[in-house]
Amino acid sequence: MNKLIIFLVQGAILLLIDFHIDRAIIIASSSFSDFWKKFVRKGMWVISGLAIVSLMWYHFADPFQAQVAFRQWIIIWVVIIYFSKIITVLFVLADDVRIGLLRLKRFFYKKKSAGELPGLPITRSKFLAQTALVAGAAPFGTLVFGILSGATDYQVFRKKIILPNLPKAFDGLRIGQLSDIHAGTFYSKVGVRGGVEMMMAEKADVLFFTGDLVNIQTSEVKDYITIFDKLKAPLGVFSVTGNHDYGNYRWWPDDASKQKNFDEMLEAHRLMGFDLLMNEHRFLEAGGDKLAIMGVENWGVGPSHRFPKYGKLNVAHAGTEDAAVKLLLSHDPSHWDAQIRPEFSDIDVTFAGHTHGFQMGVKIGDMRWSPAQYRFKQWAGLYQEANQYLYVNQGFGCIGYPGRIGMPPELTIVELKRA
Repeated sequence: MNKLIIFLVQGAILLLIDFHIDRAIIIASSSFSDFWKKFVRKGMWVISGLAIVSLMWYHFADPFQAQVAFRQWIIIWVVIIYFSKIITVLFVLADDVRIGLLRLKRFFYKKKSAGELPGLPITRSKFLAQTALVAGAAPFGTLVFGILSGATDYQVFRKKIILPNLPKAFDGLRIGQLSDIHAGTFYSKVGVRGGVEMMMAEKADVLFFTGDLVNIQTSEVKDYITIFDKLKAPLGVFSVTGNHDYGNYRWWPDDASKQKNFDEMLEAHRLMGFDLLMNEHRFLEAGGDKLAIMGVENWGVGPSHRFPKYGKLNVAHAGTEDAAVKLLLSHDPSHWDAQIRPEFSDIDVTFAGHTHGFQMGVKIGDMRWSPAQYRFKQWAGLYQEANQYLYVNQGFGCIGYPGRIGMPPELTIVELKRA
């Protein structure tokens, strides 16, 4: 019954939007030939009908959420189409207000005969209707372009971090970082392979992956294992889990099925050649000095079923006391202020992801803006407090909206240098 109510409410909202759009299309197409009038008007309702049918399938035809990828794409396209339509509706409503004010003026001043509005309402209505359709098409075109081009427009971001305590043997160590692969949203193996090849061309000494291999379930990465297993580095490839890697975002028939999914996640990291750090540490040794690499399971701030605190930093940290430099992989950057800095001041650099930079934003020189900054204090790039650093990678893949606008997928190269 709850699903039925949700579907009816959603359907009613979509139809209400479409009725307003229909009026704009009728006005804007008034000078079209009969064929094109029918084509655009009926075409709009065909799209509306497909959206309603898609929502019906989403709610009632897949009760066990087996078709994960299809379900995601249904929601993505319905949201993109109707977000654009809402922009159009705003212009239509503006025309409604204009006509309403004209009618009020006629009612009070009686300067026009019955049925006649002041000015040229039809001409103005047609202009606003055409403007409304263009305004709606602009975000639609931008969002589609962000999918077709932005999603795989990988860019390398380079940073240099000065660590006074860095041993000479590790001076110039080049660390490559990827984060938030989200394999379930990929649609182009060619583009993904290109991103991997770009990272390999950087010839990093060591590679870090900071979580969220998939969106909902491990099977999403199955077809991409033979792509990501090409990620290699002389000193190793180290990884951690993110909040999406535990299967908490879908319904499971029983606990055993959910555990099997997570066991497959562990196996996927192994098959790709990633050394998965589950609240553990490893050492890099050179010239008699040690550099510690720690990794924790997801430690998030928010509802525990979505952002679990599985990470045990005290366990990962134990035994690293003698390391000259300590690096940490932790998926969620909120962990830095919440626990890392207050309790573990000897961790030199933390590597995180999670935010995606909202997959949308503006970067002009040193000026940066993204909706992500209203949710996260540290949302992209390098941050420093006292002698501790945090680097937040804005993600390799996408979640929700399968594209990027002004916030490209990132390949990070961090170089450690002595003072």
